[in-house]
Amino acid sequence: MSTEGKFLPYSRPEVGSSEMIERTADYFHFMDERRSLRFFSDREVPKEVIENLIKTASTAPSGAHKQPWTFVAVGSEEVKKQIREAAEKEEYESYNGRMSEEWLSDLKAFDTDWHKPFLEIAPWLIVVFKQSYRMKPDGSKGLHYYVNESVGLAAGFLLSAIHNAGLVALTHTPSPMNFLQKVLDRPANEKPFLLIPVGYPAEDAVVPELSRKELDQISVFIE
Repeated sequence: MSTEGKFLPYSRPEVGSSEMIERTADYFHFMDERRSLRFFSDREVPKEVIENLIKTASTAPSGAHKQPWTFVAVGSEEVKKQIREAAEKEEYESYNGRMSEEWLSDLKAFDTDWHKPFLEIAPWLIVVFKQSYRMKPDGSKGLHYYVNESVGLAAGFLLSAIHNAGLVALTHTPSPMNFLQKVLDRPANEKPFLLIPVGYPAEDAVVPELSRKELDQISVFIE
């Protein structure tokens, strides 16, 4: 194989079919326990845990390995309050005019509205930003590739890592989210992608009674 870049040998212990089936089944059942939560405890989560979660998210694949993401972890009570106030302002507009009747109807199962107290209660907010382009050392703009796909993959890795840590999260998407760029003083090339509260569940936390689609509803096998 002829290559121009620098390559290293890839080596990882092989897993037999039986163990592979067992591992994949176990991991499915583990991830099937993951739920989005809106009821958080204010119990402290060590900063090192958040650092490890972000490092795990950064192992996601990205277009041309440009890693077009920035994770802003907010633990400041003052900044969380600013984020909540700005988010609720946008959410109020959404629930009172922006959203279609069908959208509002679909949200009834979650018993949610424009009030977002979890944005202050959760010990950490991780705001995922996508970098639409990169800044080169000489100050010029450089290309990023498949930005949404890359950042979406990293967000998935992050949610999996949060669940693995024994914590809970919510993929919150107040729309529009441009206020996050201003509140967090991010550069022009970074656009907010997801706002994710992270922490322990409240003692009285509840989740909607929902079911996931069955395998035959989400997949097609061509053998």
